[in-house]
Amino acid sequence: MSQSPLEIRHLQTLMALADTGSLGKAAERVFVSQSALSHQLKALEVRYGAPLFERNTKPLRFTQAGARLVTLAREVLAMTAQAEREVAQWVSGRGGQLRVAVECHTCFDWLMPAMDAFRDHWPDVELDLVGGFQIDPMALIESGAADFAVIHDQPPARTGIAIEPLFSYETMAILSPRHALARKAYLTPADFADQTLISYPVDEDMLDVVRHFLAPAGVTAKRRKVELTVAILQLVASGRGIAALPEWSVAGYLERGYVVGKPLGEEGLRCELYAAIPESLAAKPFMADFIAKVRRCSSTA
Repeated sequence: MSQSPLEIRHLQTLMALADTGSLGKAAERVFVSQSALSHQLKALEVRYGAPLFERNTKPLRFTQAGARLVTLAREVLAMTAQAEREVAQWVSGRGGQLRVAVECHTCFDWLMPAMDAFRDHWPDVELDLVGGFQIDPMALIESGAADFAVIHDQPPARTGIAIEPLFSYETMAILSPRHALARKAYLTPADFADQTLISYPVDEDMLDVVRHFLAPAGVTAKRRKVELTVAILQLVASGRGIAALPEWSVAGYLERGYVVGKPLGEEGLRCELYAAIPESLAAKPFMADFIAKVRRCSSTA
């Protein structure tokens, strides 16, 4: 058995793998190539003489050894983050400003717990939301009206703005349990052609299901626009149409059987969220801690 030491970077890799469920996404999270990440995991498996996760499974599943190391990673990284946060506060002061803008209606499910946890550790940083839902949060960063913008998909580079990957998530088709399509294992773009798509009142190119699933297949669906998630689910449950929402936003309703969720396509539709931050704030300790809290809260939303 190799005696090379277990390092913080190994624990960060395991955490990224657990949070994203994908080698590729984990590599993006820790800013290495996928081959470098695979080599790092292989070295750990050699060290412990056992595989850490099952190959060729979706979603990725850890072995007993891998799961134990993920638990260790969560404990050690949390302690490390706490110590670094305290040192940063002692050295650089505790004050600052963090104004958050979002462009997704469902982000508050994980954003509010992250903000609450942040306030506990950084009471002297002024934390606030910028006017609710935003159509173009990047513009707020450029104008200086916001300090942290949550955006779908990786945006093109802009001068003076740093981009940080946050996490990936699954967008699912949401149907009434009595809907004819609820018997299918997964939905195809063609299934939407004669359906009413119940969605938030935003442009089509801001909807994951349209941008990444229907439009590439040349399929359009009739839309009914609704402001609130609970209203969307009520209409779906009553058979007025189908929706496509992030899994985290409907988990409780799925568990109760109020609605059912189906993958979009055989492999499911994985989407990405990113943060846009002024470069002048990207290196601030409180900003790094806020990003870490967002990632942690998103994994439990």
